[in-house]
Amino acid sequence: MDDYRMENVRPTVSICCITYNHAPYIRSALDGFLMQKTDFTYEILIHDDASTDGTADIIREYTARYPDIIKPILREENQYSKGISNISIFNFPRARGEYIAMCEGDDYWTDPHKLQKQVDYLRANPDCSLCFHSSRIISVDGSRAEGMMRPYRESRKVEPEAIVDKSTGYPTASLVFPARIVKTLPDYYLHCPVGDIPMQLMMACAGYAYYMDEPMCVYRVGVASSWTSLMKQGDYENKQKRYYEQMKEMYETFDRSTFGRFHNEAMSAAKRIYFLTQVNTKHYDQVRKKEYRRYYRELSLRTRFFIRFEIMAPGLYRLLQRMVRGSN
Repeated sequence: MDDYRMENVRPTVSICCITYNHAPYIRSALDGFLMQKTDFTYEILIHDDASTDGTADIIREYTARYPDIIKPILREENQYSKGISNISIFNFPRARGEYIAMCEGDDYWTDPHKLQKQVDYLRANPDCSLCFHSSRIISVDGSRAEGMMRPYRESRKVEPEAIVDKSTGYPTASLVFPARIVKTLPDYYLHCPVGDIPMQLMMACAGYAYYMDEPMCVYRVGVASSWTSLMKQGDYENKQKRYYEQMKEMYETFDRSTFGRFHNEAMSAAKRIYFLTQVNTKHYDQVRKKEYRRYYRELSLRTRFFIRFEIMAPGLYRLLQRMVRGSN
């Protein structure tokens, strides 16, 4: 790190990171932040939600080494268990940078020029409210590659309507945007069970997005403390139903707050989430309905193959599933 990154210098970028029980992964995240080669200053804002696995000790270790850069909040009480689902609300207000870069503690950056590339674009294009890129996906232990999270096939502008009604998610660890967008948080963000989607809706209201078709980060799947893993515990069917209801309410609140500017896109996005919950819970009678054909075509060829396989040969499908589980 360069010597000029001192406390009294206002950073250009605030890196916002939330962690919970990420001890096996947090070093990779922090090293990815600290390796950035930039012509500007940045700060690292970390919120640890009362981890019980030593994550906080690792953060303390790095903070002692880089006290002018790393600014932690180390909770003694878990905020998520108190009903606060969007933990980033504790980082956003203290961000001093002109831009915010996102990365959760179980993901990490792989390109030392990532921040410079994205900030250069945002500086040159003040109408752009979000810059993001593709991501590699790896299993929780890094033992195998799981493919790519690649929303588009080439670098391109993404119009606001397409941000609202997108067929695939954007890697959270790829997001860089003007900090002003999250200085005031609307109700549809505060009451949503996830943070990335309503945050991107806020960006759609502020301008267009730019996608860089470069895999400059890694998204790690299968982390036990992740929202996806927690969702699969317990009554998955009812959790999926509740998730759809909450997301539908979020999109309706967004629609009202924007006076119908994105009405068609918001309603389509809510409908897509319903469709995906039906895929997740194997309600294939709903999945194959004509009204969801558009969303069905958005699924990967692999997913569509296994849906058809399970519908046509359910007994054989279950047998093969048991054999695969038994071999793991």
